[in-house]
Amino acid sequence: MIVLADTNIRMAESAFSQFGTVNCMPGREITKEHLNNVGMLIVRSVTRVGEELLRETPVKFVGTTTIGIDHIDTGYLRDDNIGFASAPGSNADSVAEYVVSALFHLNKGSDFKGKTIGIIGVGNVGSRVCARARTLGFQCLLNDPPKKKRTGCDIFRELPEVLGQADIVTVHVPLENEGEYATRHMINDSFLSMMKEGAILVNTSRGNVSDEDAIVKNRSKLGGCVLDVWQNEPDLSEKTLSVADIATPHIAGYSIDGKIRGTKMVYDAACAFLFKENKWDAGDYRKEGTQYSIDLKESSDPVFDAMRFVYPIMEDDAALREITSKKAEERASYFDSLRANYGDRYECLKYSVVCSKGQEREAGILKGLGFSVVID
Repeated sequence: MIVLADTNIRMAESAFSQFGTVNCMPGREITKEHLNNVGMLIVRSVTRVGEELLRETPVKFVGTTTIGIDHIDTGYLRDDNIGFASAPGSNADSVAEYVVSALFHLNKGSDFKGKTIGIIGVGNVGSRVCARARTLGFQCLLNDPPKKKRTGCDIFRELPEVLGQADIVTVHVPLENEGEYATRHMINDSFLSMMKEGAILVNTSRGNVSDEDAIVKNRSKLGGCVLDVWQNEPDLSEKTLSVADIATPHIAGYSIDGKIRGTKMVYDAACAFLFKENKWDAGDYRKEGTQYSIDLKESSDPVFDAMRFVYPIMEDDAALREITSKKAEERASYFDSLRANYGDRYECLKYSVVCSKGQEREAGILKGLGFSVVID
C-alpha cells in the first residue's frame, strides 16, 4: 500500500510505514492526481476530503490527525465504504494551555481573583479550559446547547447570561454551517453586543466561527482580543490582525505532545480497520538537552513565570505580524510556512517546577495546570 500524508503530521513515516510506503507532501497541495496509487490518505485540517478529491481513486482509509472534521465529507466516506478516523481530544491540553498563556499575558500575571470566564463549547477542549480556569480561581460559566439537550444538566447557562457576566469569553465549538446548532459566524454583532463592556474575547476554534467584520466593528468595546484562527486562512485580513492583542497562525493545538497523540489515534484506528497488529510506539520523542526542570524558588509569581517559560506566546504573535512586511502574493505561503516550520513546544506535563516551602499555594496551582512540582 502507498500512504500519502501531510508533511505537518508528526512522525507520519515512523507510524504508517507498517502499512507500506509513506509519501509526504504539503496538505494544501494534495489533489486527485496525487492519489492514483494511494490506498491510505492521512491529512490535517487544510485538506478538504470528499467526492471531488477521492472519486475513482483507490483510497480505502482516510485519517485526519485533528480534532475537527469540518474539512471531511464523512457522509461520502461512509457511502463509499472508505474507513475514517479523526483524533478528538488529541490536542485539547495544548489548546487549553494556549488560552491560559494568553490570559496570563494580557493580565500580566496569574492573579484572577474575582474574575468570571465564559466557556462556549464544553467538549474536550472547553472542559480542559474549565478545569484550569477553576484551578486559577475563576468562576466558570458554561454554554453548550447540544450538551445541555443531551444531558438535561442545569450547569449549562444560556448564551446571553454567559456573555453578559463573563470578563473573558473563550470559544471552543466545532464549525457547523447549518442546523439547530449552527456556529458559522457565531461571533457576530449580536454576540459581541451581549458581551460585558471591557471583556476579553478568545477564539481558538475555527476561523469561520467569527464574523471578522463584526469583530473589527466592535473592537472598542472589548478589553482584549485573542485570535488563533482566521476566516480565510491562509489569506489573512490585515485589518483583523491589527485589532487583535494576540494573533497567532492557527497553532494553539500545535504542541509536539498533541500532534503525536493525533498520529497515534489515527494509527490505532488504521490498525483496527485493516486488522493489523498495533506495533508502533512513539517512545521518548523529546530531544536531548530539552529543559525539564524549572527552578522558581525566587520568583514572585511562579505560576506566571512557569507558563511563560513553557510557552512564550508573544513569540508566535511577533512571527505572525511579520506577515504585513511581505508582498501580498507571499502572505498566504508565509502563513503556511509558520505552521509547517513550527518549533518544538512541549506541554506542561513535560516539566517539573521547583518551588520553595513558602510557595505551597502556587505549587498546588501549578499541579492543577499539569506540572509536576518539587518543594525544595
